[in-house]
Amino acid sequence: MLTEADRRTLADRLRAAERDRAPIQPLVRDRPDLGPADAYAIQLHNVRRRGGTVVGHKVGLSSKAMQQLMGVDEPDYGHLLADMRLSETEPADALRYCRPKVEIEVAFLLGADLPGRDCTERDVLAATEALAPSIELIDSRIVDWRISLADTIADNASSAGFVVGAARIPPREVDLREIDAVLYRGAEPVARGRSDAVLGNPATAVAWLARTVADFGVRLRAGHLIMPGACAPAVDAYPGDEFRAVFTGLGEVSLSFAKEVSHE
Repeated sequence: MLTEADRRTLADRLRAAERDRAPIQPLVRDRPDLGPADAYAIQLHNVRRRGGTVVGHKVGLSSKAMQQLMGVDEPDYGHLLADMRLSETEPADALRYCRPKVEIEVAFLLGADLPGRDCTERDVLAATEALAPSIELIDSRIVDWRISLADTIADNASSAGFVVGAARIPPREVDLREIDAVLYRGAEPVARGRSDAVLGNPATAVAWLARTVADFGVRLRAGHLIMPGACAPAVDAYPGDEFRAVFTGLGEVSLSFAKEVSHE
């Protein structure tokens, strides 16, 4: 285990990298003893001093392919803060981020609190007020996305922003395992997948999250937004990009990026 001073030093590195848009070397390069417990403590330290309202959580590494790549057998999670919310109508600034990517997800809007350590998929469906189409903007403050599990956990599970479409669909009206999703850049499809890429069922990821955060004294509350993981591979985002994600039964959501301004 790291000391509190060690954790604060690593948290400072990540915070400076985000502020200055200057990615750093992997934390585990200097601290190979950095494990998940210390990494979550680093994440929480930066979330707390960033301030703002926690409006939900995201699940990462929710596909078997990503877990195998990272050499793990369960997902990870990060916090969603109010100031991370993006707009469908106002372009985001890609230059605010280090190396941004976008992912498409079936978002859960909770209408009731979830139980903690005993949470099941049935509990998730009962507590979910609506499903919605969403895009998560992910970013890594680690250079070239050369991340280990501990690096991405400490870095808020690589989360940087999110946008949620207008549709609100009760979960009983769709089969959560069979929602097809396509991401377009302009008119070109650049990623496609299905909701069962997320642990076989996105509700499984939400139940896992509720059980896991309970160990840290956290509950998933009514009004929270939960992003359970990506339906398809992440796509790089650049200035001027215009993305649109279409979900069967859920409608669509869009996210655009402002064109780079020339200073010549």
